[in-house]
Amino acid sequence: MCRSIRTLRPPYAEVVTEQDVRAAALQYVRKVSGFRAPAAHNQAAFDLAVERITAATDELLESLVVKGAR
Repeated sequence: MCRSIRTLRPPYAEVVTEQDVRAAALQYVRKVSGFRAPAAHNQAAFDLAVERITAATDELLESLVVKGAR
């Protein structure tokens, strides 16, 4: 699932921007929901999911300890 989301942790990604994290979250929500662009009545739920997954991804990346990484 979501094979085209790139790995965001070192050493695969030295610098990760908020755009990178949000793009991965958006792609994940699109895949899981089955919608590339949700209908107006689903937009709020779609946007909330992207924001929550972005925050969870940020938290995950900040807490990972990768041996051998700078």
